[in-house]
Amino acid sequence: MMEQPISLNGEIFIVDDDPAVRDALSLVFSLEGYHVSLFEDGTSFLAAARSRPPSCILLDVQMPGRSGLDVLRELSAESYAAPVFIISGQGDIPMAVDAIKNGALDFIEKPFDPEKVVGRVREAIAAGASRREAAGEALSTKFPGHDLLTPRERQVLGQIASGASNKEAGRQLGISPRTIEVHRARIMEKLGAKNAADVVRIVLS
Repeated sequence: MMEQPISLNGEIFIVDDDPAVRDALSLVFSLEGYHVSLFEDGTSFLAAARSRPPSCILLDVQMPGRSGLDVLRELSAESYAAPVFIISGQGDIPMAVDAIKNGALDFIEKPFDPEKVVGRVREAIAAGASRREAAGEALSTKFPGHDLLTPRERQVLGQIASGASNKEAGRQLGISPRTIEVHRARIMEKLGAKNAADVVRIVLS
């Protein structure tokens, strides 16, 4: 399958075994200027999600084979770079709540208004960008050990503080995840931190 260029608004992954739902959501997001990738099962979705995080994911909770919950767990949604919305029918609400415990941002109940779905997705993407920006701003203030870090280490630290994985941080900074690991180890050593949570606490204190 040929890669299509990513639009300025970003890419949305839609995972649903119902072609009518996929088509409806694909149409409304395309009209809003998003690039849309459609998946009818969790396996093909997971392969794509691991190779390139989109701007947002819409994932059906009830699918044959791997359920949306199984997919969320395999994706490690709590630490994944993009917000995940679960699509659920009325009878699936307990499952949708379970999904939120497993890292989903929120759930969208069927039948849904496609325009409202676009609005919620847009807000989620904007909120994620604000959080990353806030984490970057926090680094501009002085914290213990700030002067010990190189400019590159401060950039890596900004990514760590925003919750980025090694892979995502590497993509943002144009370096390999292995290099991020090396920087991360040096940062922790210089700041006297035991783990990533400790690093964030020192930076934001």
